[in-house]
Amino acid sequence: MWEMDNYEQLVSRISNSAKLEVEEIKRKVEAKRAKLSGLVSKEGAAQIVAAELGINLDRERLKLSELVHGMKRASVLGKIIELFPIREFNKNGRQGKVANLLLADESSNVRVVLWDTNHIALIEQGKLKKGDVVEISNGSVRNREIHLSSFSEIKHSKEKIGDVIEERVYGRKKLIDARQGDVLKIRAFIVQSFEPRYFEVCPQCGKKVVEGKCVGHGDIEPKKRALLNIFLDDGSEVMRCVLFGEQINKLGLSDDEIFSLEKFAGKKNDLLGEEKIFSGNVRSNALYNTTELIIENVEDVKADELLKELEAKAV
Repeated sequence: MWEMDNYEQLVSRISNSAKLEVEEIKRKVEAKRAKLSGLVSKEGAAQIVAAELGINLDRERLKLSELVHGMKRASVLGKIIELFPIREFNKNGRQGKVANLLLADESSNVRVVLWDTNHIALIEQGKLKKGDVVEISNGSVRNREIHLSSFSEIKHSKEKIGDVIEERVYGRKKLIDARQGDVLKIRAFIVQSFEPRYFEVCPQCGKKVVEGKCVGHGDIEPKKRALLNIFLDDGSEVMRCVLFGEQINKLGLSDDEIFSLEKFAGKKNDLLGEEKIFSGNVRSNALYNTTELIIENVEDVKADELLKELEAKAV
């Protein structure tokens, strides 16, 4: 499902609150970006413009489609449509738990990540469950997710919500306009491919295995998995993309061709120039100091959909 550009949603909200025309808000945003030498995104510049106009978005309840990466104290209302298993972690000597749920309203849906033990206890005790309507305040928006710390609040609400959007929501953007946190579906060509990288995971929990041991399950028979880096070009920009598991198969590769570097070498050039539809999350890659697309799904380009798109552009 396609999502309305959250920049447009944000501008509309600022326009309504400031009692100014949408086009005037957009001019202010572009002027702010020019003043900052284009170092901030349109969404980031819009937040600055809102603050200069005396509009505090942190104090307003937002629709899920209006959330923008970087918000620190976001408030939303939504229905829990999915609860994921609570995970334990041990990272850099720090142990803890993390919980995830999927929240939806009439405009979109978003993953909510709970780090505070008191919030996680609500799930463990069955006090938060699928179908509950909840209100969240002081959430931090990162990578199209709402992260809740001990300073955040999640509580039941008696407010009614209409039909919510449960289908995964993707935005329409060219790669040149993609920013960290965007969730995109694009049509693009594969212009470069690298050899797969291999790693081992626990067959029970899917976590990475080190020297045949899983943190949670001890000595196990690990399962081998693959990671593939490719570059995509949609006509506006070239971006590094990462695929895992069955998404690599959807490029037309068998498991034998994926897990044998020799066989992969024989198929590598066949990938180049292939046009497909890719869906995923835009994330920051600290190693390369750039953004990349983590692929969630790969689809073939359908002739009838392509024809509709061309006809729409011609109007």
